[in-house]
Amino acid sequence: MAGIYDAIILGAGHNGLVTACYLARAGWKVLVLERRHVVGGACVTEEDVFPGYKVSTAAYVNSLFRPEIIRDLKMKEHGFELLERSPSSFTPTPDGRSLLMGPDAEMTHREIAKFSAKDAAAYPEYEKMLLRVARVLEPTLVQRPPNLLRPGLRDLWSLFKLGRAFQRMGPAGMTEAIEIVTGPARPILERWFESEPLKATLATDAVIGAFASPSMPGTAYVLFHHVMGETNGKRGVWAYVKGGMGALTQTLAKIAKSYGATIRTEAEVAKIVVRGGSATGVVLASGEEITGRIVCSNADGHVTFKKLMDPGTLPAEYEQVIDKTSYASATLKINVALSEVPNFTALPSNGPGPHHRGTIHIGPDMDFLERAYDDAKYGRPSERPMLECCLPSVVDPSVAPPGQHLMSMFIQYAPYHLREGSWDTEKEKFADRCFDLLNEYAPNFKRSVIARQVLSPVDLERVFALTGGNIFHGVMSLDRLYALRPVVGYSGYRTPIRNLFLCGSAAHPGGGVIGAAGWNCAREILNRW
Repeated sequence: MAGIYDAIILGAGHNGLVTACYLARAGWKVLVLERRHVVGGACVTEEDVFPGYKVSTAAYVNSLFRPEIIRDLKMKEHGFELLERSPSSFTPTPDGRSLLMGPDAEMTHREIAKFSAKDAAAYPEYEKMLLRVARVLEPTLVQRPPNLLRPGLRDLWSLFKLGRAFQRMGPAGMTEAIEIVTGPARPILERWFESEPLKATLATDAVIGAFASPSMPGTAYVLFHHVMGETNGKRGVWAYVKGGMGALTQTLAKIAKSYGATIRTEAEVAKIVVRGGSATGVVLASGEEITGRIVCSNADGHVTFKKLMDPGTLPAEYEQVIDKTSYASATLKINVALSEVPNFTALPSNGPGPHHRGTIHIGPDMDFLERAYDDAKYGRPSERPMLECCLPSVVDPSVAPPGQHLMSMFIQYAPYHLREGSWDTEKEKFADRCFDLLNEYAPNFKRSVIARQVLSPVDLERVFALTGGNIFHGVMSLDRLYALRPVVGYSGYRTPIRNLFLCGSAAHPGGGVIGAAGWNCAREILNRW
């Protein structure tokens, strides 16, 4: 293509598209290059998986995508719509009971009280505690992290404000916040609650996407995410995107194009061109070279720096930290076409009921989750895995043919590295085990299956270029968060290579369909020029 672009963005995932929207709106000549045939990255809807279904192949629910971006880019005016889920979660137990939870406080209180009156009284206070922590930490999501190695006045001011926010919490509040950021989820939940179904339901949120059990440090960090997000202005409410998760990224692509950005699919980048210490463009797998004033990578650090750059390009100290980044993953995704919704023994129904609207948790107690992890840490898929299942078709009928349903199953633990065999030979057997487990709770499930798609951690790497199958672009441990992500001294979206930026989940604030990394990166670039 003729001419020099102001910005070349590698990857049309949601963060890359957010960056493209803001740069193009500022009048920049922007080119987005996507390896696959469809934009969206892991936030995508595909209609060729099962005929007649709109499958959110990877990401499947939304709450964390920043409302500031939705408002600023007028996404709703372009057709973007969030469909609220209430109730938000359903946990059946082996003894035939069940726990429903959601934004309806009275319903949640009644449901928890079935297991423990003490827990029902404690739960609102627990949510208030998480909200106190979220009010301190949430503003950091949409800010450039400070440079801890070479702090300027802006960095020192940012650290001062964060410190003051912690101080205002008082000794007890500060202790709570630090434990949430650094500690394990299990002891926190066991201090607050006594009923196993409630603790297990909440613990699922603490480990989802992580290769960790609830008793491991760092898992508590994810607990407060459910109060940080919002849907249609309602804090803590999770939603389906109407038309599937890809409707979010398709909307962003439409907006980027309306501002003049060019988006090319099936345009695989083979190399980032670096001359004289500066990124000057890219070379595609086809051999085509494209020149740009800056390059923004929406890929993870391993892909960006180890696959797309010549050895020796990075400073040794930076490369050492990049090499130490863990991409440990234990997540497997199954998408299922169904002739009917699961009929749970714990809450029988003739067709879709309120309990089908939210996330269905199969993991009745904390020890169940721990044992599932124990298998994986020795290189074995869980004998009895933790299942997180959603039926978006109950809330959004447009994603399935009339009378049929679509299920998303997010499963742990499925370690990327297997002690025996390979995922190409083992994934269908593991999927059978997951189906058998769900069938114990809903005996009609297996006979209702029309078709399924099984994506192992290796498949997630192959299809979506997620190193190790890690959905967060690298672990979200304390040493890889905020000012330490991806490398201390380079947390502000820039890299040691001049004019090369990270705009995706490899940068702050990390993984999830948040959009903040792309937004922060775009503002940082525009502030520089």
